[in-house]
Amino acid sequence: MLLKQITQYVESIAPLAFQESYDNSGLIIGNPDDEISGILITLDITEEILDEAISKGLNLIICHHPIVFSGIKKLNSKNYIERCVAKAIKNDISIYAAHTNLDSVFGGVNSKICEKLELQNCKILAPIPQFLKKLVTFVPVGDAEKVRTAIFEAGAGHIGNYDSCSYNVNGQGTFRGNNNTNPHVGEKNQLHFEEEVRIETIFPKHIQSKVIKALLQAHSYEEVAYDIYPLENDYQQAGIGMIGELAEPMDEISFLKKLKAVFRCEVVKHTQLLGKPIRKVAVCGGAGSSYLAKAIAQKADIFVSGDFKYHQFFDAEKQIVIADIGHYESEQFTKEVFYELLTKKFPKFAVHLSAINTNPVSYLV
Repeated sequence: MLLKQITQYVESIAPLAFQESYDNSGLIIGNPDDEISGILITLDITEEILDEAISKGLNLIICHHPIVFSGIKKLNSKNYIERCVAKAIKNDISIYAAHTNLDSVFGGVNSKICEKLELQNCKILAPIPQFLKKLVTFVPVGDAEKVRTAIFEAGAGHIGNYDSCSYNVNGQGTFRGNNNTNPHVGEKNQLHFEEEVRIETIFPKHIQSKVIKALLQAHSYEEVAYDIYPLENDYQQAGIGMIGELAEPMDEISFLKKLKAVFRCEVVKHTQLLGKPIRKVAVCGGAGSSYLAKAIAQKADIFVSGDFKYHQFFDAEKQIVIADIGHYESEQFTKEVFYELLTKKFPKFAVHLSAINTNPVSYLV
């Protein structure tokens, strides 16, 4: 199998357009046309992980955390990043990362956390802002269904759990083609009036070229009139963190004990308990402190994440319980996300879960 077949599938689930600006998801090392013999799945890239891939004869590592976040100017083995990059290249091992783009989708990192906690009615905690656009086009009445179908199949018209969403209004369009035209209707150099349908629909901006291509191919006019507007609406289908509900409320201590058991934590750091039952739970894999305000605004009873700093615990303001279970601990099941996606799509391909715990944090207990 070619490397690009695998990466294109992963990106169809977690588009690179969803990653945060600081991130470096995607193909970090490798040629898209390389043939892949097998995949090793891990959370982090370390020298031990590369040794594991080499020993198992696997030439693609898919990880959550990119080994390279910023530019590398030298490769002289002075740190683990340079050593890992050099070893991967020397042994013809490709490295692909799906980081905040996988954090941002249903079925991704935070969905897995919600699944482990048995949460229901889950939705995105912090939807991506200013990611939607509106397409407006004008189509002859007889071609409206054909054009609508084409742009819907290209990915436009999704609102929550609904698809094929559009607004349509009939009107009259006018145009006059010059000597260089070959009009679908009307005559050259004559003003023409045509009964048309104004079709409006929305789409996430990362599929704009695909939607416009579908529109142009389906439309019968020689020159297609269309407008694209940026929208202020949040894109509810993707973003950081999730929020859901327990089937039955739990007291705070019982829920914290559940967290400790499910995520196999050595310790759970938390803020003052408020003496209220836990029903609504916000989660964010990794370092989620910047989304605390979102959790409070949506009236979550507890916010489960990692990497809270000392002073950030004060920001709970007795409105919510913060439970810091650790960065690695909150994201450890990401390997399961990768494994389930890849084995479902490529059931006969060699996909291996790494046996190495890459957590750099140890606890004295």
